[in-house]
Amino acid sequence: MKKLSILIFFSILFSCDKNEELVIQSGNNINISGTGSFIFSQYPLTGNKTVEVFYHLPPQISNSTPILFVIHGADRNASQSRDVLINEANQKGFIIISPEFNSVYFPGGDAFNLANIFVDGDNPTPQTLNNKENWTTSIIDPLFDLFSSSIGNTNLNYDLIGFSAGGQFAHRFLIFNQSQKCNRIIAISSGWYTTLDESISFPYGVKDSPLDISSVTNLLSKELTILIGENDNDPNDSGLRRNSIVDQQGVNRFTRANYFYNLAENKSIEIGCSFNWSFATLPNVGHQLSPLAVYATEILY
Repeated sequence: MKKLSILIFFSILFSCDKNEELVIQSGNNINISGTGSFIFSQYPLTGNKTVEVFYHLPPQISNSTPILFVIHGADRNASQSRDVLINEANQKGFIIISPEFNSVYFPGGDAFNLANIFVDGDNPTPQTLNNKENWTTSIIDPLFDLFSSSIGNTNLNYDLIGFSAGGQFAHRFLIFNQSQKCNRIIAISSGWYTTLDESISFPYGVKDSPLDISSVTNLLSKELTILIGENDNDPNDSGLRRNSIVDQQGVNRFTRANYFYNLAENKSIEIGCSFNWSFATLPNVGHQLSPLAVYATEILY
């Protein structure tokens, strides 16, 4: 394992953009400026896992400049997810943090899309439920704390968007972590969802999941936007999960996004609580990162 970690480290090191500086984290702070990346290893319960974090600071920043987490899709390309928003960050004045959950340390859908909540997310049992500290989504808050303290940012909250598999990560982060530090979330183009259906088992519903049902009222009061391109409606897309259970949500990303949102809205009516989720579409756009991510920043900033 030690040899493997060394090989992975040098693979990360030499894969970096030659115009960027890769910073190796040391202690409780890191030197951050401009556009670059650093290796995050501070979070104690990640074991020997590390996360390369790509970032961008706009030219004009203050201690209250907004911070936006951008979660990549199944391609695990965090630098691209950051780069498509650099111009927006410069114009609108927000900071980008884009962690890369590589397939070595976070293999398959269990460790990334399904957040490592269970050892095997498709076959959850009480015995295979991981501690919350070991969920992949639980890295976000400590990373925010480290980054913000390193640049002297005094914001108590951040925003988060995720595209495709990152959209799955984003909405499950909201449902199961319910972070007090995360302000607004936009889940973009998710392939499928963990719905608030208590009669369907995880990962398609919340039965047999660690969600505290009593927290649903608070959950529905959070600011979550479901964003989808109107042309993201191909039922035969190679990256789309299809089976008899998930197809109850619909047979393409567009119908599944509507299903997830409508079920949550109906849930709020059923229990009589406020509902602060929203639904947004982008015309003439399919499963495309750049236009949807840019539009997400229009919503936020």
